Order: sequence, then structure tokens, then C-alpha cells
Amino acid sequence: MHSIQVKDLSLNFGAVSVLKTLNLDVAEGEFIVLLGPSGCGKSTLLNCLAGLLDISDGEIWIKGKNVTWAEPSERGIGMVFQSYALYPQMTVRGNLTFGLKNAKMPKDEIDKRVARAAEILQIGPLLDRKPGALSGGQRQRVAIGRALVRDVDVFLFDEPLSNLDAKLRSELRVEIKRLHSRLKNTMVYVTHDQIEALTLADRIAVMRSGIIQQLDAPQVIYNRPANLFVAGFIGSPSMNFLHGATVDGGRAFDLNGLTLSLDGYEGGAVGARPKAILGLRPEHLTIVAEAEAGRTIPAVVELDEPMGADSLVWLKAGGVQVSVRVPVERRMAAGTAVHLRVDIPKASLFDAGTENRI
Repeated sequence: MHSIQVKDLSLNFGAVSVLKTLNLDVAEGEFIVLLGPSGCGKSTLLNCLAGLLDISDGEIWIKGKNVTWAEPSERGIGMVFQSYALYPQMTVRGNLTFGLKNAKMPKDEIDKRVARAAEILQIGPLLDRKPGALSGGQRQRVAIGRALVRDVDVFLFDEPLSNLDAKLRSELRVEIKRLHSRLKNTMVYVTHDQIEALTLADRIAVMRSGIIQQLDAPQVIYNRPANLFVAGFIGSPSMNFLHGATVDGGRAFDLNGLTLSLDGYEGGAVGARPKAILGLRPEHLTIVAEAEAGRTIPAVVELDEPMGADSLVWLKAGGVQVSVRVPVERRMAAGTAVHLRVDIPKASLFDAGTENRI
């Protein structure tokens, strides 16, 4: 059974089309991340699911019920906002119980739900404090707790960690992952942070200009991006792109007169194309001393950037700047002439015209 179904959803603000005939099925208990740059429509889609925006066309189904025109309170969802949205004059306990009291829930049931949320989120000692006396991470835990006490089937998160520093983001990311593992609820999570997406998601929907570019498991998105936009957006640093053409019936790639064999490429039939783009992750290139016919590209080291666990070496190759991930112990002096061995089975090829994966 699908927990959420979005069918041919469109949203227009006047003449501006924000979401364009969008379809999305979310399985029961699945953790879906909506990922994309600012303005791509990910938060807008989340607000449509929550009932905070009226859609222009299409349908939204939650737990087998058409909720397209239902009020937010009737959709069986709990939402966690980027800004926490806590009542500053109330204690943590007051924030957690406010909605339940308004719904005339029995006190015993309210106490039970608050105790459960406090235990799961480890906020028991904070129940009698007000939000002004809490850290950013503690406030976000309370905001999650306010959604949790509603005991809903679907949780919606709108960039909940973007206001926190790097250390707190990392800690809360683990907490949210643990929360999903424990509760098994359906979760839809909006972020522009690819690390959050790759670590949290069962599936990632990469969005651009109101359209889902690719919807798949994190490793598929990372290793087999559907198009040039997804390939460039996912990964830090970004995928390296070498512009050339496929030749010899698609069995080789011509890079400014240098021929690379495409033997082992897993993308299927390539075919000869006058313009193509070869995409390589930094870890799919290896720095070697000697040239290997059909397998290496000559390059010159420009910068060695230690990253802690490993290093990034920036080089000039094929007329463009590329990055290669190497062990941190390996130091490379600027100006050193080397060769880059290409791992073709892990490469991505794109048609330069359509920008789609070949």
C-alpha cells in the first residue's frame, strides 16, 4: 500500500508554473528526501502535501484517502518546520501538549504521549524549560516532539537542520535516522544538503524547476545519475566532466584527439555521437606515473588539498580542471606532470545535446 500518492500535480502562481505535472508514490514506512537547489519546488511540494497550499491541478492521496482539498488537520500528518515555530511563552511541555488539549484529548493519553516523545527524543529534563532557555538542537528536538505526540502516520520535515551548526546538524541527522528506524513511519524530508539526502533517504527525488529529475536509491543516484544536472548536483566535490565525442561505433571516447577505450562501460549501447560528455567522480580517477594507451589522460597538478581522512588533488586535464581523491599521505607538488587512469566501468556518459545519460 502506498502511504502517499501524488498524481499529475501542478501548481501555478498566476502565469508562473511552479510544479509541473508531478507524480510521486511513497511506500508505507519509506523515508523520501526531496533534494534540489533553492527555488526548485521541493518546499512547495511539501506544503502541498501538508495542505498549506492549494494545488492548481491533480490529486494528493494519503493512506488511501483523497486529501486534495482536505484541511491540514484532516490529513493525518505531522510537520516539522525549519524555524522550529515554538510558542516562546510556553514551556516545552506546554508546546507538546497544546494541540492535544485543543483536540480535547484525555489528560492520561496526553501524559502518555508526552512521556513517550520525551523518552524517544531524550528531552525529559527539558520539559519545564521555555524555548528561550534551549539550544538550537534542543529546540529542534522539541519541534519534532510536537509532531511526534500527534501519533500520525506521515511526518513532513521542511529543512529542519538548516539553522544549526555543522556539529549539531550531524548529531540531529543521526537522531532523525534513529527515529525513523524505531517508528517505521513514512517520512518526507526536504533539504538542499546532499549529505543529509544520501545518509537519510531510502529514495531521493532530485528536483529542478518543479520537475523530478530522478527518483531512486541514494547509491543509484550517486553512481548512475540520470542526467547532467543530477550528476553535477550530487557529490562533493562535483563530478568531473570531460567534453568530447564517442567514436568507433561507441567503443571509444575522443578527448581532443586523445582516445579512451569505453570497454566495460555499463550504460548499454553507446553509439557514435558527435558530442558527448564523460563524467567521472574524483574517486574514479587514479594518479599514475606512466601513460597507458586508451586508459589514461595526461594531467598537471595544480593544487593539493588535504581534507583530513583523504586529500583532493586538483589537476588540469583535457583542457579542464578535475579533482582526484587520494590517500592523505600522498602529497603532490604543484606543476607535477602525471597521468590519470580512468575507471570506465564506473563512469557516466551523457549526450551533450539532451544532457541525458547514455
